[in-house]
Amino acid sequence: MSEIPVELKYTKSHEWVRHEDDGSVVVGITAHAQDLLGDMVYVEVPEPETKASAEEAVAVVESVKAASDVYCPVNGEITEGNEALADAPELVNNDPFGEGWIMRIKPDDVSELEQLMDADSYAAMIAEEAH
Repeated sequence: MSEIPVELKYTKSHEWVRHEDDGSVVVGITAHAQDLLGDMVYVEVPEPETKASAEEAVAVVESVKAASDVYCPVNGEITEGNEALADAPELVNNDPFGEGWIMRIKPDDVSELEQLMDADSYAAMIAEEAH
């Protein structure tokens, strides 16, 4: 099974969410998602200052196998997209929980993070999908 860091939160659409000390949240796709998609060839990150709603498609990752939307995990304003991915989309494959992050968001209400899955719940969802 793919790596599932316990300190992160997760969505049903396979995004990971890390709450930062400054109140922002950093979002990327999970190791499981990038394993399924294969080698990334293109990542379209969202524009800064974009207002987004939870579960709204805000970015696109394209791999040798498929294109997939990346969804906003909470209501808020996107403050940054990871511009490094334009020249190095493989960062999503090589370091999905680090350098391969996709966007940073200023959440409207940080308590929305409590609605997301913890690592155990996410692992259980993946196991269920596999059957």
